[in-house]
Amino acid sequence: MTGGPLAGVRIVDLTAVVMGPYCTQIMADMGADVIKVEPAEGDNARHISVGPAPGMSGVFVNVNRGKRSVVLDLTTDDGKAALRALIAGADVFIHSMRARAIAKLGFAYDDVVSLNPAIVYTNCYGYSRRGPGADLPAYDDTIQAQSGLAAVQGLLTGQTTYVGTIVADKVAGLTALYATMMALFHRERTGEGQEVEVSMFETMATFMLVEHANGAMFTPALSPAVYPRTVARNRKPYPTKDGHVAVLIYNDKHWNAFVEAVAPPWIEEYGEAFSSLERRAKQIDVMYGLIAQTLLERTTAEWLTLFRELEIPAAPIQTPAELFDDPHLNAVGLFETVQTPHGPVRFPGVPTWFSRTPGRVAGPAPELGADTAEVLAELAATDEP
Repeated sequence: MTGGPLAGVRIVDLTAVVMGPYCTQIMADMGADVIKVEPAEGDNARHISVGPAPGMSGVFVNVNRGKRSVVLDLTTDDGKAALRALIAGADVFIHSMRARAIAKLGFAYDDVVSLNPAIVYTNCYGYSRRGPGADLPAYDDTIQAQSGLAAVQGLLTGQTTYVGTIVADKVAGLTALYATMMALFHRERTGEGQEVEVSMFETMATFMLVEHANGAMFTPALSPAVYPRTVARNRKPYPTKDGHVAVLIYNDKHWNAFVEAVAPPWIEEYGEAFSSLERRAKQIDVMYGLIAQTLLERTTAEWLTLFRELEIPAAPIQTPAELFDDPHLNAVGLFETVQTPHGPVRFPGVPTWFSRTPGRVAGPAPELGADTAEVLAELAATDEP
């Protein structure tokens, strides 16, 4: 791929599984040359889901598309020498090893910056190395638990549980992306590289506390650390005559439009109590329950038609599989089909739009070590006088 806002940027990527690879996948889609350095057995994500060939699982293929795979044995002098040569010509070095492990290999920040003083060096950790959890292993499930997400799900559903997506990995990956981009922006203005640290636990703690800090932020605390609307037991897709519908009748404009159009029988009793957003917020679960009773009276299609006429936010319930056929997503060209050695792959593509430097799916994911010879040849050519 040519073009994209990161065209000409080279990333040396020692990340694995999802957090780091998701970050660098977006960089690749935006035009960066991402060199994925793997051990002989490959990234574990190559084997964690189904795929058209061994080592090419769906999860791996999606978050490593458009990268080049180089196999290096970093326990050997030759492997370390090759990585040092890659680092010398890179803009970004990013890894997801624990601090002690990367230092033992000889590629901590001080080692790397001695090879390339202007490099942006991004650490992707489970826990910041500045705290007592520095050397603890971390996975999405454990971070969902420790960050408060699993407990909040318990408030909402009555059962402490994980959400049905690897949200900690993905949010942390996006955080690593923006942090790295900020460091590159600083370097663009000043010429200075720097070290960046992104950890899953701190990322998800701040993510959860955006709304759930609520009144607990103040001294003295004004409320528990929870945002009541999102944990109301009746906050869920509403059953209709023939299915379900998601709708948020929230602000005063939407509320008044709904009441005027539908005239629910309970409005006589609750009209004054629900007359403003502030009043509705104080008894949000009661309000959700009453709306649920009313929405049973019509079909999903009938409600969606009305809500769209009233400009009230509403949507049908879709499965992940149905996203591939969603008319809006297809109209905007979100999906891109890429020819690969194992057949065509329909990727969920770039969700952002740029008027001058658009990104696109960077290409197929690499077979393990497929680009080792090419990349090492490039290094040799660079070293020639």
